[in-house]
Amino acid sequence: MLLLAILAGLSAGAKPLSPASVLDALAGRGSEEARIIVRELRLPRALLGLLVGAALGLSGAIIQSATRNPLGDPGLMGVNAGASLAVVLGAGVFGMTGIGSLIWLAALGAGLAALAVYFVAGMGTKDASPLQLTLAGVAVGALCFGLAQGFALSDPERFDLVRNWRVGALSGDARVILPAVIPALGAGLILAAFLAPRLNLMALGADRAASLGVSVARTQGLCLLTVILLAGGATAAAGPIAFVGLAAPHMVRRLLGADERQILANAALIGAALLIGADALGRSLAAPAEVPAGVVTALVGAPILLVLARLKWGRVTA
Repeated sequence: MLLLAILAGLSAGAKPLSPASVLDALAGRGSEEARIIVRELRLPRALLGLLVGAALGLSGAIIQSATRNPLGDPGLMGVNAGASLAVVLGAGVFGMTGIGSLIWLAALGAGLAALAVYFVAGMGTKDASPLQLTLAGVAVGALCFGLAQGFALSDPERFDLVRNWRVGALSGDARVILPAVIPALGAGLILAAFLAPRLNLMALGADRAASLGVSVARTQGLCLLTVILLAGGATAAAGPIAFVGLAAPHMVRRLLGADERQILANAALIGAALLIGADALGRSLAAPAEVPAGVVTALVGAPILLVLARLKWGRVTA
């Protein structure tokens, strides 16, 4: 699935190329124009989509496992919106436009948003339910999104540098973005691999996991840190992209079952395939212009959310 998505991403664009032409260009054959398009323009973009999509799929899987919330997603939990607000303020108000600065701003915003969601969802209760977490995430995300839009509209010229970034797209200069985001995303991937066996035990319930030697508080804290690194880095690189983190873990569970090690590894692969495929579709629908990948994932992900909400929330309310 991932290889097919990458091939589609290398083929689609203002100048469509056949799969054979793409393979020839990758091997150094074919026309010079095709080699430049594929190797210098589209391949770095596909690699950026691979990293960002993998980070989103993996962070969604961790949120769903750690909170036992089937509707967990960095977008629905307000993490992406918090990262977006921090980047908009940093770039538009303080002039912090370097990608390195944006990554730390996005991580800070993602962390504050996640803490706000847990605080709002847990007010007056010992443990927040999945429904409370989802509602709190939607509320915090809407607030952050509204503030970001308000700041941007208050001075369009000043905030023009983040106008395209706010919709979520892979149109940035991947050769500049990739070296800057790899450390944050790499650290998140390492932490996720460390957490996978513990999440299997956490799926048995907090009390059972504690009896088996798992530090529940420490594991939840590491999960939060991992999501902040992955979702914050992905948002800094490509802007807020929703629903990839929601759909990828559910697709893996349908295919491979409930082993968290399998879910985390394959949610990263499927998340990458979904985002690269969405980017390719967006470039094909409106060629020579393009529909941002964040718009495509929202159009595809909204029906998935409705189906999951009907299936899962119906059981919770029952």
